[in-house]
Amino acid sequence: MRRTAALALALWILGTACTSSDGGVPSAAPSAPTFNAEVASADLYVGTPQRFLIGVLGGDADGVRYLSYGRVDLTFAYLGDGGGAPAPGPTATAGYIGAPGTNIDGTAPTLTQPSEARGVYQAEDVTFDQVGTWQVTVRADVQGAGTAETTAAFPVADEPSQPAPGQKALKTRNLTIGAKDDPASAIDSRAIDGAPIPDPDLHRWTIADAIFQGRPALVVFATPVYCTSEFCGPVVDAVEELSMRYGDRAAFIHVEIWHDNAKGEINSAAADWLFRNDDLREPWLYLIGADGTILDRWGVLWDPREVGAELRALPPLG
Repeated sequence: MRRTAALALALWILGTACTSSDGGVPSAAPSAPTFNAEVASADLYVGTPQRFLIGVLGGDADGVRYLSYGRVDLTFAYLGDGGGAPAPGPTATAGYIGAPGTNIDGTAPTLTQPSEARGVYQAEDVTFDQVGTWQVTVRADVQGAGTAETTAAFPVADEPSQPAPGQKALKTRNLTIGAKDDPASAIDSRAIDGAPIPDPDLHRWTIADAIFQGRPALVVFATPVYCTSEFCGPVVDAVEELSMRYGDRAAFIHVEIWHDNAKGEINSAAADWLFRNDDLREPWLYLIGADGTILDRWGVLWDPREVGAELRALPPLG
């Protein structure tokens, strides 16, 4: 599979952390951080307001850290085929979304260690009007580091390649507890070496059964063990917490990505929804309505409070 945006972000962290411009000799004076942005959104397309997610990292003598907290400004430009000058596009302000279990209480953009805080910035309702390559410029007033500015390019397609809001959900029969011919690790990658499935209530429904029974469903596609973004395990845990609060509104389903990671075998349910053009990006979260229509979707990372609000808007199950 091709490298995903999350993997590219992880490789940038490793590459920056392991290189030195002076042969390992510390600099006499601290240098200003060098910032780099990586678009975390995937499957962007024209004509429809969408969430736009971007991660920002800063590297200096103290290593590579995440930009966390507060808000950043985004300015978009259309690059097309790169042959002409960038055409001005929309602007947006993006708020910070932290990985579940990390600190989210900061108020101003700040460089943080991954153990302290890690996440992305999300802008709401960004609409792209042309197919092709776009560029985003990120600007932030970083606490203790002044104004930061960095850019990143990303593609926009004419239509979504994965299931998208407004479309009918695929009636997929994902693996559930009790599958006779499949290892437990194919149901949840954490269930290895005899370990139990840690969130059994997320593995009792298939997407198909929820649709056939007219039950809304919140479906997370993620591999907690083999994730490249550091977000998959925490977001699955967050969905489990949502299931405890809103179990009267929907079925809650976790679809593991890998049937056998060592052999490169993807679970068919994950492939049906996410595997496109020899590429699979995850994690993804889908909210499916009682009539089988996709109501919303979130990629890479999301705010559980936002998801909870959409679940509360659903009528209680009879």
